[in-house]
Amino acid sequence: MSKQRFTSEFKAEAIKQITERGYSVKDVSERLGVSDNSLYNWLKQHKQVTNPDPVVTQQQDLAAENAKLKAALKRAEEERDILKKAAAYFAKQFS
Repeated sequence: MSKQRFTSEFKAEAIKQITERGYSVKDVSERLGVSDNSLYNWLKQHKQVTNPDPVVTQQQDLAAENAKLKAALKRAEEERDILKKAAAYFAKQFS
């Protein structure tokens, strides 16, 4: 059995019939010839796109901040190492 591929416009219209026009998933699936499971999956994907999970969003924000802080720490450590070497060089030169 081959999988049918539906365009994003077709999926959007099917979701619109359920969310905006108030039709049931069963009615829409029968009229369009799509399985109930497919419609539920499309609805789930639509909800994730339009209303992202705040926990996931927060985790992504924290990961981005963590990456910035790691980069800043690496730069500060490199600068510290350069200053240590310069201080040792000048201390050796004046003694």
